[in-house]
Amino acid sequence: MKSVPNIAKHTPSVFHDTAKRVFDVVCAAIGLLVLSPLGLVLALGVKLADGGPIFYRQTRIGQFGRPFRIWKFRSMVINADKLGVPLTRDQDPRITRIGRFLRKTKLDELPQLWNVLVGDMSLVGPRPEVPRYVELYTPEQREVLNSKPGITDLATMMFRDEEALLQGATDVEQFYIQHCLPKKIELNLKYVRTYLLLFAAMQPREGAGRGGANLRYWGEAAD
Repeated sequence: MKSVPNIAKHTPSVFHDTAKRVFDVVCAAIGLLVLSPLGLVLALGVKLADGGPIFYRQTRIGQFGRPFRIWKFRSMVINADKLGVPLTRDQDPRITRIGRFLRKTKLDELPQLWNVLVGDMSLVGPRPEVPRYVELYTPEQREVLNSKPGITDLATMMFRDEEALLQGATDVEQFYIQHCLPKKIELNLKYVRTYLLLFAAMQPREGAGRGGANLRYWGEAAD
């Protein structure tokens, strides 16, 4: 990762990281348990629709640029990623009938509670992108990778009807890269910076005591 001089960042203390992780684990575990009957019904619907796999796994880029496999209920035809770009718009022929329902209700994201449980994701945080788009990030935009990705974020709510937005685009991928992606990253950076500054404000200055915020610089490499 390229370094960006003179841009400092605060990272929450171990206590806050641990507290957030405990919250994620407890909520994810309860969610998986309570929603398991619904999950079984959805899984059965996906399976009966075309006999294909119930789940879809895709490589995304997580915290500090580490790739991981995100889980979803499959909402598209088998091998859909080989039939086009990793973006969809309204009336995309790759989306199955039940897939349209799952996407409209966001229930295809339900299996990501497992990603939260195992530590790949958090309940709230920047949505993780696929590698081909992360490669386009500027050094400043890569700051978003300091935060653990989440199931939902502000950009998700702002772009809830993204498929409809992409419907009129001549080149879906270029429209996404030029218009949607920069706005999403801008919103996510606001979240990351607000979150980190919030914890920084709650802590004494560095060296003032135990548990203080750790001040680092973007010039450090993220392994």
